Amino acid sequence: MNIFDDCKGQGAAEYILLFGGVIVIAIAALIIYNNYLQSTNPLRVDKDASTVRNTMNKT
Repeated sequence: MNIFDDCKGQGAAEYILLFGGVIVIAIAALIIYNNYLQSTNPLRVDKDASTVRNTMNKT
């Protein structure tokens, strides 16, 4: 058995690298998206909820 001819773990290593790359890209996208939301349109749940309640009470 030659150690250089053994390719049994190659597929697993490739999957680990592939999933690692996808995870890094996903985390970077979440960070960019989070910064975008905070800088352009911050969520105002309390004001939005009161606006909905006032609108529903008027009708």
